[in-house]
Amino acid sequence: MIEKGAEIKETEGRLGVLIPGIGAVGTTLMAGVEMIRKGYSKPYGSLTQMGTIRLGKRTENNTPMIKEFLPLAGLDDIVFGGWDIYEDNAYEAALTAGVLNKEDINKVRPFLESIEPMKAVFDKKYVKNLDGPNKKTGANKIGLAEQLMEDMAEFKNKKSLDRMVVVWCGSTEIYMEYHPVWDTIESFEQGLKTNHEAISSSMIYAYAAIKSGIPYVNGAPHMCNDIPALIELANINDVAIAGKDFKTGQTLMKTVIAPGLKSRMLGVKGWFSTNILGNRDGLVLDEPLSFRSKEVTKASALEWIFQPDKYPELYGDLYHKIRINYYPPIGDNKEAWDNIDIFGWLGYPMQIKIDFQCRDSILAAPVALDLALLIDLAQRAGMKGIQEWLSFYFKSPMHAPELYPEHDIFIQLMKLKNTLRYLKGEELITHLGLEYYD
Repeated sequence: MIEKGAEIKETEGRLGVLIPGIGAVGTTLMAGVEMIRKGYSKPYGSLTQMGTIRLGKRTENNTPMIKEFLPLAGLDDIVFGGWDIYEDNAYEAALTAGVLNKEDINKVRPFLESIEPMKAVFDKKYVKNLDGPNKKTGANKIGLAEQLMEDMAEFKNKKSLDRMVVVWCGSTEIYMEYHPVWDTIESFEQGLKTNHEAISSSMIYAYAAIKSGIPYVNGAPHMCNDIPALIELANINDVAIAGKDFKTGQTLMKTVIAPGLKSRMLGVKGWFSTNILGNRDGLVLDEPLSFRSKEVTKASALEWIFQPDKYPELYGDLYHKIRINYYPPIGDNKEAWDNIDIFGWLGYPMQIKIDFQCRDSILAAPVALDLALLIDLAQRAGMKGIQEWLSFYFKSPMHAPELYPEHDIFIQLMKLKNTLRYLKGEELITHLGLEYYD
């Protein structure tokens, strides 16, 4: 554990943000950061850019901006790069994604056109509904990992970078059950050499980054850097890792609403969630095993928030159903419906209905930005392994094996801000408040 008020290395030089998957989320992030740098818009949705943090007592009125309180990399210091199975540059990819309108994309066209994807590590076995020509070839998976490490080193040198982070913004891979090849670094590396089928493409990216000393964030729901071998490697190599699955859309709403219901001891009989989504992510999730990866992360939040084993009369019989339907006409503008059957005093029933017409990539882009900046901060502060304090941003937060994951977004935010206070040697805030009335 690092000490309170740990020394944080300064943010000298430039930060490379490498993105596997230059699609809807990746291009929305890249274009958005450049538009903000040029003054076309503001970083709405980004806690690091627009949020504040209270220091000391409420009466002291000391609430600086987070980006001023901490030595975070500035937006002007970020350099983007990445990999994709399609050969389109970031401008062409942004047009294909259809998240931002063409007028906005054209404002930063030269910048986006300068970002050409490196050849990706990809195996259709793990993402069955996609394929493309821009792929690496190799005799085995360890060879592919070595190619990725070469990409990372070359990108750092070519762009004159001080440090880098990798943020997975690619598609959801298929659901995989535990396999012993994940247990140790030795078994994992042997699996890479023998092309073991339990080692997916995203795991190769994670291994390459961690082996290179580069922090890695998994923004998708599949198994990746949350396996024992890669957690062990991150701890040995002093690398910060985080994941998994960016918390956007429907699950964001669940982690806001469910804690409120529980705080008032209101029971829940059923929670039916369905989505229609038409982008490439929707196409990927139209495949049952990829959907299973997403279903697991989306379902876990309510179970951990409601704790039915501790509150059986309120949540013991909760029926929770999740559906995602691929519907091309709606594109990236996902629509999520929730029907929540609750009960209160004397068991009388009530209902809550939510129709969230959201834009997945618009919600995900600032999350990806914050995670890139905060995982870089963690690395410079000497933090290694799982960064549970970043749970605020994930549907299925990584955590130590002996702990249960925290899904309540308000507790997650308190954990995040107290960690930032701790890093700077400030007093943690308990919100007790008794000192004001002595």
